[in-house]
Amino acid sequence: MFRPKHVFICFLISFAFFIDPSSQHVDDVKKQQMREKVREMFYHAYDNYMTYAFPHDELKPITKSFTDSLSELGNLKLEHLPTGYNGSAVTLVESLSSLAILGNKTEFEKGVLWLSENLKFDVDVRVNLFECNIRLLGGLISAHLLAIDPTNRLIQGSYDNQLLRLAEDLGKRFLPAFETPTRIPYAWINFKKGVMENETTETSTSGCGSLILEMGALSRLTGDPRFESAALRALRQLWRMRSSLDLLGTTLDVVTGEWLEYSSGIGAGVDSFYEYLMKAYILFGKEDYWQMFRSAYLASQKYFRYGPWYHEANMWSGKPTYWQLTSLQAFWPGLQVLVGDVAAANSSHREFFHAWEKFGVIPERYLLDHQMIHPTERYYPLRPELAESTFYLYQATKDPWYLDVGEAMVKSLNRYTKVAGGFASVRDVTTMQLEDHQHSFFLAETCKYLYLLFDDSFVAKRNYIFTTEGHPIQVMSSWHEKLPESYFSGNWTFSKSGEWESGASALSMKVCPSVAPNSRLREQHRESVCHVPDQKIDHKCWSNRECGVDATTCRQRSCSEVGFCGLWNPL
Repeated sequence: MFRPKHVFICFLISFAFFIDPSSQHVDDVKKQQMREKVREMFYHAYDNYMTYAFPHDELKPITKSFTDSLSELGNLKLEHLPTGYNGSAVTLVESLSSLAILGNKTEFEKGVLWLSENLKFDVDVRVNLFECNIRLLGGLISAHLLAIDPTNRLIQGSYDNQLLRLAEDLGKRFLPAFETPTRIPYAWINFKKGVMENETTETSTSGCGSLILEMGALSRLTGDPRFESAALRALRQLWRMRSSLDLLGTTLDVVTGEWLEYSSGIGAGVDSFYEYLMKAYILFGKEDYWQMFRSAYLASQKYFRYGPWYHEANMWSGKPTYWQLTSLQAFWPGLQVLVGDVAAANSSHREFFHAWEKFGVIPERYLLDHQMIHPTERYYPLRPELAESTFYLYQATKDPWYLDVGEAMVKSLNRYTKVAGGFASVRDVTTMQLEDHQHSFFLAETCKYLYLLFDDSFVAKRNYIFTTEGHPIQVMSSWHEKLPESYFSGNWTFSKSGEWESGASALSMKVCPSVAPNSRLREQHRESVCHVPDQKIDHKCWSNRECGVDATTCRQRSCSEVGFCGLWNPL
């Protein structure tokens, strides 16, 4: 029987397998070269931000100007934009943990000192609670924890918890949003005025269900329980609103508690809800986080999964609604690595990477049933999710194929999105027309995960979880109610006793034939390393024989009723 203590609750996972010394040397050389290329990418983006945009929120790399985008994030209709808002240095806040990982102590300390003296939240600006939570609050908390960690020695001068005080001030400004009949927070809050008159009551599942990591950490650091309590009440109320199938819709009303959008999946609007249940269990050790995640994860496999793909489904009936790949779904394989479902993670990851290879970057939305890019969502805003999952899978398997994936991504980003003033978003992946925007998450996540793929020395020192915005928070036993003592002993090793219950995993826990050339190690197997080329590269098929061999299980693939190759095992 599967028990929570066997979960892969840290990505520092090691499998026992034979490594040929010569191939290891080749991998080390490649990692060193690619690490420096990613470092160059980060500083090209960061230096241009500091030159042309700081202290505003984000860089416009084509015109070498700036945007105060915190008031625009999530605001598709650009309503209630402020007139006197001059930014909150969002990109600097987002970059601090990346600077720490790159080992730039000087720039990290300069950033901390500037924020300590200049960042103020007593401003009349309406912001999206979720975006502000993951970017500003998460960035400040993570940087504070890195600053006080004696093993990092990032601050050479004095540090008196300035970032924590800023985070506490910000957290207090969030609290009025939770004053609703359901205790589910408004999606929007004004820093100075609280909830504005006639504010919209619509929010998303991810927006109100993905606050617990940052607000929980803030309570643990300040001793003020209000932040964690507010986020936890909202999360529990949201879970109570699930359907009998353990599915949640995409949007809801925070006043009436009614669902507004019944279609659900693992992509936009819901994605980080799943992520935060699992990571909250890792960070805080509450048993109910695990129970919620386990039920939600099994439901996702039953109603969303179709081979390596995940479609959307009606939360009440479980019937498919939309057959589409969205770029935000690419975080899912990384989450599955944390769960220990590595074979399934590899299967989905391969499909996302095939999409990247096909277009040069990954489109925001691709219609699987029509084999076409969505007519209006053709953009790629420098998203990090595929790089994130690649990092997790390489940590889990040490399969050098994932290094090749990372190298391909670095080449694409430099080829298609690099401009003189930074890195620009892609407006249309079919033409590679660019858009004048460098999102802060490019420095907080995309560059960070690519760097960690080629240099994991930072995560080798401590057990961390990364927030949905890529900010590391150290896992500490003092924050836990109850978790196995061995959890805090260092790196984790895969144990076959940690498998899911029969039928619960996304795919059966298969292993490819051993790749070890030493006959004495023939009995050793390695998850997710059998990257056998498909006969049908684009995966569109008309019959089973066109599909070739599956790269996860080394078994013959079959053709689905919607024309995709895969191992179709509906639960």
